[in-house]
Amino acid sequence: MLRCGKRALDLSRPNVMGILNVTPDSFSDGGQLYRDQRLNIDALLARAEQMLAEGATLLDIGGESTRPGAAPVTENEELDRVLPAVEAVAGRLDVVVSVDSSNPTVMQEAAHLGAGLLNDVRGFRREGALQAAAASGLPLCVMHMQGEPDTMQSAPRYDDIIEDINDFFGERLAACEAAGVAAERIIWDPGFGFGKTAAQNFELLARLPEIATQGRPLLVGLSRKSMIASVIDRPPLDRLHASVALAMLAVQRGAQIVRVHDVCATVDALAMWSALPHGMDS
Repeated sequence: MLRCGKRALDLSRPNVMGILNVTPDSFSDGGQLYRDQRLNIDALLARAEQMLAEGATLLDIGGESTRPGAAPVTENEELDRVLPAVEAVAGRLDVVVSVDSSNPTVMQEAAHLGAGLLNDVRGFRREGALQAAAASGLPLCVMHMQGEPDTMQSAPRYDDIIEDINDFFGERLAACEAAGVAAERIIWDPGFGFGKTAAQNFELLARLPEIATQGRPLLVGLSRKSMIASVIDRPPLDRLHASVALAMLAVQRGAQIVRVHDVCATVDALAMWSALPHGMDS
């Protein structure tokens, strides 16, 4: 079990994290929770309740788009987007709420409102982020990204993608422990689509068992990503089947948490995987 604030996450089985983007410009579903340029809390709660009913065990709330080429938002913009969403979902639903942010103030305020997990695509490398995360007492999801969202897809290069990611995780583990974050509070995310070409993403997926997790959970986000379009020419909203297939492949290769837009289909597919007699040849 992973303690996530007032709630706990059972890591003995695959977990599905539903994506709740409270941004008007998300690459996949931007603006769907907005009305008259304001976040619609009723629509947000309806989406959250649906994902929970479909089997999500975590909901990830993000207020800054990190799609390739995305520009940063101001701190006040992110606070205005994220905090009402966290307060509404954490206060009314029995689910672990993850906050997708690199901003120390957002982390601190979201933790006070009931967030159970802090999820940072920048690996808690911004000034003050690791200190704020450590003070929260919450588990952290530390993601690998080469570059920043506005530059990360400008010809990313690796000597060996697995070695480079493992080196990054080793450095971040040391930084987390120095800040007072025990290894037991850490989740790793290798960062599919963040500073990686399509070919590099598929190599990473194929070699996922080589990621050195130090016994910690591995979170993978492949849902609707552009690596799918490199194989089959589909717009984001038409990548359901491929996304479910990638989630299944990730779990087979060691991921304990998959971050997805399409909860029901992913939960059903993983239920079939879980029904297999694991440890036997198939």
